Amino acid sequence: MEFFLIWGYLGLFLGAFLAATILPFSSEILVTGMLLAGASPLYVLITATTGNWLGSLSTYGIGWLGKWEWIEKWFKVSPEKIEKQRRKIAKFGSLLALLVWLPVVGDVIALALGFYRVNFTKCCVFMLIGKFLRFLIYIILFDKIGGWLGFEI
Repeated sequence: MEFFLIWGYLGLFLGAFLAATILPFSSEILVTGMLLAGASPLYVLITATTGNWLGSLSTYGIGWLGKWEWIEKWFKVSPEKIEKQRRKIAKFGSLLALLVWLPVVGDVIALALGFYRVNFTKCCVFMLIGKFLRFLIYIILFDKIGGWLGFEI
């Protein structure tokens, strides 16, 4: 994580991007580090949102490239189970993209939205809204809690 923080906003962008893929780390740690280092909350919000959003779009793209045969062969999932999941995805459609910010399952949701070819434009918009609100709320809470603990952003 220190590597990303040394690079400032570029590091935050790259870290947020990678955190939105299947790599196991949290962009909140980078956001916290940037805020504690005195970075602009607005720039942190924009940078983290953009990087994380593009990372989720990349995961969506990987899902788009996926094939039924790969899922069956490599993950040993039956066609029936795949069809059941497809129906669940179809029920909520692109609105599920609002949840791609969730830890662990968010990456799976982004992958599934791409795999099942859910409307790309709507997914883009809902992913962006979800990511933006996530970081906005986090930064606001960080500011409030930080004020209570004696440091400000």
